[in-house]
Amino acid sequence: MNSALRWCILIPCLNEEKAIASVVKSALRLHVPVIVIDDGSDDRTPEIIRALPVTLLRHNQRKGKGEALRIGFREALRQGFDAVVTMDGDGQHLAEDIPRLVDVGKRFPDHIVIGARLLQREQQPKGRRRANAVADWGISWACAQPVADTQSGQRWYPRSALELVELDAENFVFEAAVLIAASREKGLGIVSVPIASRYDGAFRLSHFSPVRDVMRIALYTFGRVLHYGKLWASYTRSRSAPLIVDDTYSHRTA
Repeated sequence: MNSALRWCILIPCLNEEKAIASVVKSALRLHVPVIVIDDGSDDRTPEIIRALPVTLLRHNQRKGKGEALRIGFREALRQGFDAVVTMDGDGQHLAEDIPRLVDVGKRFPDHIVIGARLLQREQQPKGRRRANAVADWGISWACAQPVADTQSGQRWYPRSALELVELDAENFVFEAAVLIAASREKGLGIVSVPIASRYDGAFRLSHFSPVRDVMRIALYTFGRVLHYGKLWASYTRSRSAPLIVDDTYSHRTA
């Protein structure tokens, strides 16, 4: 990749009328195209988005985050983008972190870049932190490489990852499925950039269920572990320290 690559921002959202205007406006200040996917909101979210200079794709009824990302990936591929950055519409992700992800994506071609919530982790609810730790353990095993913060929705996806758009996975499982298939079938690496954990009570309740969605992810992930085989070798590779890159240098950390 090089500085001339074309990328855009994808924002899936559902009932985000309180935050979506500020989220989208902050993304627009980066002066790149923004695609917003509304997953059948029944509040003022679509009305607010229509007033902004973005591409709006909308489901008439809720189909889940996986399908929202899927149609966003298809649109990005249709428009010929080389990569996308995803961020959630509830305000937990900051557009000001995106240039760091893009810079790392350019420095590490053939990698997915995750904005990993490694800073101010004390803000994460304990139940959510435990659920994320379980997901990180299992998904890293399925990927056969260590991944820091597998549940973060702020990610840089190169085009080769976008081409996995038709994976048979729905809801929050889709994001895990992309990481796994990108690792095992595309040979992509995964690198993380530290971002702040933001759970200060200003956001609406998460659509992610620590019980239901973790169970769905766990079942899918276990199936992928068995599918690819070589269980011990994959597990051993996944137990090394993840690749984490800060603003000035890269290093591996536990």
